[in-house]
Amino acid sequence: MEVEIKLRLPDSTAHQQLSDALSPFHVKTLAQENVFFDGEGSELVKNLAALRLRFYDLDSHCVLSLKAKPVISSGISRVEEQEESVDPSVGRACVDDPGRLLLFGSSDIIKRVREEYNVKGLVCLGGFRNVRAVYDWKGLKLELDETVYDFGTSYEIECESAEPERDKILIERFLEENGIMYSYSNVNKFAVFRSRKLPD
Repeated sequence: MEVEIKLRLPDSTAHQQLSDALSPFHVKTLAQENVFFDGEGSELVKNLAALRLRFYDLDSHCVLSLKAKPVISSGISRVEEQEESVDPSVGRACVDDPGRLLLFGSSDIIKRVREEYNVKGLVCLGGFRNVRAVYDWKGLKLELDETVYDFGTSYEIECESAEPERDKILIERFLEENGIMYSYSNVNKFAVFRSRKLPD
């Protein structure tokens, strides 16, 4: 189970303010490309599951993930997650020919997709790009996202946490002390992508 704090920033100004405030704690910045797949009969989406290939930094790394049963409330997201590394060139071939993913015989994720969700064929849904700045702040790994969809750009700060209620208060206090506007995220990025509409 992945548990994350997700706070949405209203615009690029708030994103820049937070970036500046966190700059002493910056660790790295990652360029991510996210590509999603579903069964030919929408078997995954119908069951609140998302199959994703994520490419990092010009294909230096690629991760296959399956997320299922997402719940998000008051800025805290909980979702079942499995991840496996994939050779980036193989991942790119699967974007071009989604059926190749089902040939990953040793993959526990693909085994679940085939058996639990009864997927016989896959289609590519497309995706979006994300620039993620990572910070080490008070022992927490904060991830500041600028997510570029083909219908607009959104901004969010995320933090994976074992004690999300406690850590959310810390992050909110920091935002408020720095005069940074925010709200609780109420949908995940995949849901935004599918709706083709930025959150209100």
